[in-house]
Amino acid sequence: MSEDNFLQPADDTAVSVVNPEKFMPGLAGYVKSKFEEAENGRFSYEQRWLQAYKNFRGVYDSTTQYRDSERSKVFVRITKTKVLAGFGQIIDILFANKKFPISVQSTPKPEGIAEFAHMETPLDQVADPFGFPGDGRELPPGATQANEPDDFLGGLQEELGKLPLAEGKARMGEPQISPAREAARRMEEVIHDQLLDTNAVNVLRKSVFESCLLGTGIVKGPFNFNKRIHQWERGEDGEREYVPYEKVVPRIEMVSAWDFHPDPSATTIDDCEYVIERHRMNRQQLRSLIKRPYFDAMAIQECLAKGPNYEDKYYEDTIREDETEPYVSENRYEVLEYWGVLDSKMAKEAGLEGASEMSEFDELQVNVWVCGGLVIRCVLNPFTPARLPYQVFPYEVNPYQLWGVGVAENMEDAQKLMNGHVRMAIDNLALAGNLVFDVDEASLVPGQNMDIFPGKIFRRQSGVTGTAINGLKFPNTAGENLQMYQISRQLADEETGIPSIVHGQTGVTGTGRTAAGLSMLMGSAGLSMKTVIKNIDDMLLKPLGEAYFQWNMQFNDESPDIVGDLEIKPRGVAAVMQKEVRTQRLTALLQTVANPMLAPFIKIPNLMRELAISQDIDPDLLVNDVNEAQLYAQMLKGMMADAQAGATQEAGAANGEPGGMGGAGGVPPRPEGSDPSGSGNSTIGVGTAPTAGEGGFTGNAPEPQE
Repeated sequence: MSEDNFLQPADDTAVSVVNPEKFMPGLAGYVKSKFEEAENGRFSYEQRWLQAYKNFRGVYDSTTQYRDSERSKVFVRITKTKVLAGFGQIIDILFANKKFPISVQSTPKPEGIAEFAHMETPLDQVADPFGFPGDGRELPPGATQANEPDDFLGGLQEELGKLPLAEGKARMGEPQISPAREAARRMEEVIHDQLLDTNAVNVLRKSVFESCLLGTGIVKGPFNFNKRIHQWERGEDGEREYVPYEKVVPRIEMVSAWDFHPDPSATTIDDCEYVIERHRMNRQQLRSLIKRPYFDAMAIQECLAKGPNYEDKYYEDTIREDETEPYVSENRYEVLEYWGVLDSKMAKEAGLEGASEMSEFDELQVNVWVCGGLVIRCVLNPFTPARLPYQVFPYEVNPYQLWGVGVAENMEDAQKLMNGHVRMAIDNLALAGNLVFDVDEASLVPGQNMDIFPGKIFRRQSGVTGTAINGLKFPNTAGENLQMYQISRQLADEETGIPSIVHGQTGVTGTGRTAAGLSMLMGSAGLSMKTVIKNIDDMLLKPLGEAYFQWNMQFNDESPDIVGDLEIKPRGVAAVMQKEVRTQRLTALLQTVANPMLAPFIKIPNLMRELAISQDIDPDLLVNDVNEAQLYAQMLKGMMADAQAGATQEAGAANGEPGGMGGAGGVPPRPEGSDPSGSGNSTIGVGTAPTAGEGGFTGNAPEPQE
């Protein structure tokens, strides 16, 4: 149970508190009955989880049967290797670009916000895409179209700045923005900042690990969390003073499958009529609930006076690390957290707001906490729209159950086969490596010690012929058992979809002996996780991103510019593609963009960002945005001009003539790269030609004679 105030609603009007003078034994009994119903419904899955956990820990079940002749009790923990390998693969894929795998995009046809907007200009001023007289964009003497003016809007800057934005795409020459895309970009930045502030990456790691082990991972939230911001300010005396403040941010936490009790008839979290989370609290944790909003202090004090009520479940001793010393659950309280529907009768008994106007068949979404038969919290669901604050995702989907199938369960049979054959091989080696003796006791003097050791002397009876002691050697069958072990190991690879090469198995033969073949095998191993990543995308990342979106829409008043018709895009599956192949494709596309005819149709900034991501490079650190790109382009243009001017001066100095006019007759040297044949295969420089009215212009009219 976390000590953080993650249950505090941001809006006091969003909930209704139960009457503190009533303990509502009927409501408490209802929650308790639902808990028992959910607990009985998942009993078979608890058995599977226990077996998976024991195989991961390398512990034999108490029901495991051994032959009397067996001596070895070795456990080959390949299950642990496979679970950790699958977990490592998933984490490597999800966080390949060092960012939380959630993006926000505008919908194809956004509602409530303009997809495109532009500044309206008079129609007579946009007829010519190259400008019009008086627009401030006339080319100066000697300039060409390549010399773009620094001011994109030219002389219309002041006028266009006063015009209102109009929805739709711009006409030629009009400035254009994308409000929906900008809102999506800002929303994505806000969500990623919130995830970073609350250490959501660690929460996701823990949930993914439990999904690999038990088959199902669970994430709870986001809830309001008062985060302390550390701030230092200079006082009047000039000294720095510590002035912290609290900021409400959304936070998520991991919920273990052992503590999660959903509606047993549901196949997805959306189908659940209710879910119940079981908390195990000490006195301090239970008492601290009094300080949290909407908890009934009188009911909590009553629970504390009644004493601890926590009872260990049969599986809890097994999943603890030290099983030899049983954990004592004294001073512990069982608290049930209920999220789900409440009918009108129960809502009226609870005194919830709006219950009196409910009809017989109406229901309310509520959150109820129960401890020791007393209701310590009863409020309406604080979220709008009402939802269960849990994301449940399977490692492998069971189409008819909410609970998934994990790596450990998939290879349960293979683990049993490997253990059995290894035990037989060890027992056989112990037998084959030692002699078994056949003793004819009638040939020996009675009463002798039968222990055999070097230098041992046995006394024989006189007159008895034949060998009294014979050494017997049994055949070595360990090779056949180890061969079956290897077959069982290969079976584990096929059952889990995680080849041994992924977790560092040596001795690869065939295609894997070459670098290219090994790369192909590793790529194929990564593709086997595509289904798993797709499950995480659809059942964790997307609903979690939508939950953060709804939280910001409901509670975030600090960022009004994030409102829009937006769509959450998980990015887990996109990272499954082999990095080498993706990089090659992006590089080929970049080379195609070098064609000036195709460049206007490609989003160059997005292409550069994707190319950086494919090479595990943070694009925010190396790739410029549009404004920065324009600034650096201007800087580069100036540097190239300076370099060209310097090269011209150096060429002139080398010819020994002022102004660079070297050679016979003062004829300037031909520019580098020029083509005297006139075929056009050369570089044509841009000069500054005299214009009408200037001196030296041959087309000037003769001056009138006086």
